Amino acid sequence: MAKEKNAQSSYSAKDIMVLEGLEPVRKRPGMYIGSTGTEGLHHLIWEIVDNSIDEAMAGYATTITVELLDKKTVKVTDDGRGIPVDPHPQTKKSALETIMTVLHAGGKFGGGGYKVSGGLHGVGASVVNALSTDLRVEVRKDGSLYAQEYKIGRPTSLVKKIGKAEGTGTTTVFSPDPSIFTEIEFDRKKIMDRMRQQAYLTRGIKMTFIDHRDETPFYYGFSFSGGIKTFVEYLNEGGEDMVQGEIFYTNKDTDAGNIEAAFAYTEDIEVKEMGFANNIYTIDGGTHITGLRTALTRTLNDYSRQNNFLKENEDNLTGDDVREGFVGVVSVKIANPQFEGQTKAKLGNPELKSAVDTVISASFKEFLEKHPADARHIIEKCLLAAKARKAAKAAKETVMRKGVLEGLTLPGKLADCQTRKAEEAELYIVEGDSAGGSAKQGRDRKFQAILPLRGKILNVEKAQVHKMLANNEVRSLIVALGTAIADEFDISRLRYGKIIIMTDADVDGAHIRTLLLTLFYRHFPKLFDGGHIYIAQPPLYKIQSGKNVAYAYSDAQKEGIMKEMSGSPSIQRYKGLGEMNPEQLWETTMNPETRTLLAVNVEDAQEADKMFDMLMGSEVEPRKRFIQVHSTSVKNLDI
Repeated sequence: MAKEKNAQSSYSAKDIMVLEGLEPVRKRPGMYIGSTGTEGLHHLIWEIVDNSIDEAMAGYATTITVELLDKKTVKVTDDGRGIPVDPHPQTKKSALETIMTVLHAGGKFGGGGYKVSGGLHGVGASVVNALSTDLRVEVRKDGSLYAQEYKIGRPTSLVKKIGKAEGTGTTTVFSPDPSIFTEIEFDRKKIMDRMRQQAYLTRGIKMTFIDHRDETPFYYGFSFSGGIKTFVEYLNEGGEDMVQGEIFYTNKDTDAGNIEAAFAYTEDIEVKEMGFANNIYTIDGGTHITGLRTALTRTLNDYSRQNNFLKENEDNLTGDDVREGFVGVVSVKIANPQFEGQTKAKLGNPELKSAVDTVISASFKEFLEKHPADARHIIEKCLLAAKARKAAKAAKETVMRKGVLEGLTLPGKLADCQTRKAEEAELYIVEGDSAGGSAKQGRDRKFQAILPLRGKILNVEKAQVHKMLANNEVRSLIVALGTAIADEFDISRLRYGKIIIMTDADVDGAHIRTLLLTLFYRHFPKLFDGGHIYIAQPPLYKIQSGKNVAYAYSDAQKEGIMKEMSGSPSIQRYKGLGEMNPEQLWETTMNPETRTLLAVNVEDAQEADKMFDMLMGSEVEPRKRFIQVHSTSVKNLDI
């Protein structure tokens, strides 16, 4: 909860410490924002918003507003103390200009600026300035309104007092430089997801998003009095499949900092585990996540032994056992966070491991003792996971023999390619024997392999690993890829650089495609990271007028082709791949010179995880709601 503003708090130019200059940013932007693609573009917004969040965590800001003024301009406003504008003792310039134009200048390196902040490196505002064609800052402070404008990181005027102002705060308006970024296109959902996340983590803060790009502005607000406990409910789609009646929650101040955690166990088998340090999402985890995992494993094993859930001769529950179905958030607020890289993907403070472990162990033990029914359900869930793990291990040992992994017994229906260089090889996963036959005849045998699938594969979202490995179609695919799965997964043994899903352009084809993507996402996630997964784009129509033949991949393209052709061309609608002969399949869908492939990547793993869980999981109601909401947007539905 943001505290009331303290008029006596000291926050002036002397709190700003200067470390070095700004020039390297434009030369190597990736070092500061991760990339110059869509992630880096949105990272500019995060840097400015994180500064406002720091004001909120310090107890001085209660509202933050992000606006997309047009397709290339962002505006961020807060009601914090306002950036200092008095002369800086070291640079002799306004502290505002110093913060905006000098790398490593900010109130996070010393003085009384911030006790806790997410901006460890202090480069946020200056990096955004350096990578923007235009930037304007307005500061409301001491009853006056101050402003300064910049171009590509350089001020175009001095800081000026331009009028009177009520209250305090800072407004930043910037336009990213198109010569730096590959594309200037802001994603509304990505911004809203980030703002929602921050609203959960900063209890009581009001965050507003306004998108002016459409004729009618889009407004959305976030404020959650329940904090991260409400966050866990959101991650769990309202808690419909929880195995416990109450969400665990703790919030303690320690010598290492403030530690807050909330979690619950669900009927699912997937893990949704998120860690934050000073409101920064540490996507690669860190010492706070390690402390959480250690606490869960020890506490549940101790409770199981003391209450005879585990007998003397039985093995302890493993870390994987106690995390199956876990949905939780751990958030730490610390004075000196040690992040890896400017994008802050992993927390490295060693003292956090034991601090988080101690706090959660004590609180979770107390929770289990106070809620014996919940404790029993959680332990039973973990014991079931342990049983499934042992069964899966036995199944994997049977399936993943050394000879199998080396390709000595590849599935008989696989038509392999001649090359043994993975970077040259392509595996087409084809729906049905008929299409598989055409693909085998039409392919280039040198580098294209074909694996036909008979019907729909197992939905792995609902199946334990040992059941998945008993499925012939799934097992054939695992053997063909060569990487194995789970603990034995080895990307260096991948036999094909491109894995191409080729299904019919109908509802069944879409379902098979989704089942395959679910398999890859759950058990081969590194294939997405490496850019190995593709979806073939077979044509929907063959359009012919005399000897003139063309293929259309959409209705709009079909209409355009028909207008260009004289007379009344004949139109063939392809319902399945098997309707094309080998030459047509090669020409339209498999020839690298003429084909179109859709690359599949997972930019937002958390949202993708929720989507696969909702669409392919056991819970019916969330899927029903999704279908009802989106049914009107479906076009060209084949029934």
